[in-house]
Amino acid sequence: MTPTVELPAPPALAPLLARGALLSPFKRPRPDGGWPRTRLVLPGLRVDAGRLAVYERVCGFPTGEDALPVTYPHVLGFPLAMRLMSRPDFPLPLLGLVHTSIRITRHRATASPGPYELTVYADGLAPHRRGTEAVLVTEMRQHGDVVWESRSTYLARHRTASRQHAVRREEEPKPLPAVEEWRLAGDVGRRYGAASGDRNPIHLHPLTARLFGFPRAVAHGMWTVARCLAAHGTPDAAHVSADFRAPVLLPGTVTYAAGGGRFALLGDGGRVHVTGEVSPL
Repeated sequence: MTPTVELPAPPALAPLLARGALLSPFKRPRPDGGWPRTRLVLPGLRVDAGRLAVYERVCGFPTGEDALPVTYPHVLGFPLAMRLMSRPDFPLPLLGLVHTSIRITRHRATASPGPYELTVYADGLAPHRRGTEAVLVTEMRQHGDVVWESRSTYLARHRTASRQHAVRREEEPKPLPAVEEWRLAGDVGRRYGAASGDRNPIHLHPLTARLFGFPRAVAHGMWTVARCLAAHGTPDAAHVSADFRAPVLLPGTVTYAAGGGRFALLGDGGRVHVTGEVSPL
């Protein structure tokens, strides 16, 4: 039977980040390892209108709407995900962990105040050509019904047997037409970190980003997809997929491209940072 832990309130993020950082050097990820089966549940959650407005502004969503932005439940579930990923029995090191993809299903528009019940759990490990990925699932319920759910993959980079995990060659879709050019300020990572609680050091300052091999601070993947979806729009009931292909360095200039339900964020020379798709249910 899968153990369930019900939390009385969202856990504080700072101690979880500290614990995850301290445990990271002792973890040796591998795709055939174990992972915690515990489901973390947070009942009776109500949305803080002030924090929501800050998030909407930094991501480009209109403020004061009745429904939550399609990406905001990910933020609500982030403290539970952090508690899970900072546990001693979570196999991947928290420091340097990279969010590589997200798949969201919004079954219907969700009114801002709540209350909601959130559930977060790990759903396995998988080999990746650059290391090991973990799958985390977030579910949001209202009156017992799942109204929003997501599957995210997080990558821990390490040496792999390259012949076992060869890169699959897939036909690239046709390029999308450019819609807008966005100039991104150097503080986007700090502003999004304050709005979301995700204060991974690679996003906050060039000095802390360099510790993990980045020349400058890197925009959060969830900020890039939220910014794209704010420009694209999303039906009340929809499926959203996004893959984070290459880091967006801050400050910088990117091009938002879209067409036929697809979207992308492109950099210099047409480098692809993010690809995604929105489809109605």
